[in-house]
Amino acid sequence: MKVAVIGSGGREHTLVWKLAQSPKVEELYVIPGSAAMEDMAICVPIQISDLNGITDYCKMQHIDMVVVGPEVPLTQGLTDICEQAGIAVFGPNKDAAQLEGSKVFAKNLMKKYHVPTASYASFEQGEDAKEYIRGQGAPIVVKADGLAAGKGVVVASTVKEAVDAVNAIMEDRVFGEAGGKIVIEECMVGEEASLLAFVDGKTIVPMIAAQDHKRIFDKDKGPNTGGMGAYAPAPVLTPELQKEVEQKILNPVVQGLAQEGITYKGCLYAGLMMTAEGPKVVEFNCRFGDPETQAVLPLLDSDLADIMYACAKGKLEPSMVKWKNAFSCCVIMASKGYPASSHRGDIISGLENVEKENVVVFHSGTVKRDAAFQTNGGRVLGVTAVAETLPMAIRKAYENVEHISFPGMQYRKDIGAKGLRHLK
Repeated sequence: MKVAVIGSGGREHTLVWKLAQSPKVEELYVIPGSAAMEDMAICVPIQISDLNGITDYCKMQHIDMVVVGPEVPLTQGLTDICEQAGIAVFGPNKDAAQLEGSKVFAKNLMKKYHVPTASYASFEQGEDAKEYIRGQGAPIVVKADGLAAGKGVVVASTVKEAVDAVNAIMEDRVFGEAGGKIVIEECMVGEEASLLAFVDGKTIVPMIAAQDHKRIFDKDKGPNTGGMGAYAPAPVLTPELQKEVEQKILNPVVQGLAQEGITYKGCLYAGLMMTAEGPKVVEFNCRFGDPETQAVLPLLDSDLADIMYACAKGKLEPSMVKWKNAFSCCVIMASKGYPASSHRGDIISGLENVEKENVVVFHSGTVKRDAAFQTNGGRVLGVTAVAETLPMAIRKAYENVEHISFPGMQYRKDIGAKGLRHLK
């Protein structure tokens, strides 16, 4: 099988790393990829915004399956174009990708099919939104409707903060076109978890639960980021709760889309809040999460290429998906100034000192110059360790983080701490 992965970040590095282990994959390509992936796949310098260019290249190379990493090409319809060219795709089509591409679409769908989520209202006029906020009070959540690289959400603790968020999103357009509409939600209370699932249009096979850490600083302080680390499996999502999520959230959403004439294939990501009333949806993503992928896929004890191809062809079987009896911890190392900005060109030292066994360093934002890796983005590296227990996985991850250094680096020291509290 010839496989092409689309993307260049830490999630795609992890997908390439896992697919490269498959005996079914004879040739592996990544578009555009990064220098960190060159030893596993052929990197092809085509922009991910060039949907026709990607499709033409995949046709020319007789690619059997395209695996789409980021959300933007999915919402722009890369799956539709590739499928029209006769190429199997792991990733939802443009209509299905609205689940992530539009918060309003997702909330309306959940409301229609009785999927538990926060109460909400959507607005196209800033003044109406601000009036609603003043009537509701705080804390309250303000979300840009469209894609904002995981940063279009403000959890406001005061009315002023929420009103400022509306102004920033709708008037200052800090997230560009994503701020044309907004969703105002009740602020749910509880612990968050992420449950990703393989979906073939009908059959849904959940992965193991993970827990992301969105805030930049320890103890969930500071602004939201794209994610500062994750661990898996997350004990907050017990087997009983996971069954409830399958029955009340995953199944109704996929079946609801089908009733709307939309077939969902690929990875469905449910961001969940464990509330006093049970699990509720914070958001859906239409692809693998980042950094959850870096924590989840190292624990997969099956052939990822087999599973993905079965999803693309509508032939997924639950027996295809098996997991290791182990834990993982991924710690993200970010550049100076993140998340407000990112620092590029800082030389990364110590990568050669990282342990080779049960530790992998996934590159999120690096570039190679003069045989040395340098920072090239906000989130730079994801150091992932696998071990028999969660405490061992956490310790191993941080021991290896300490081998690596670059100017201004920042990382959280408490990835996995919530999981340890559940295990006591």
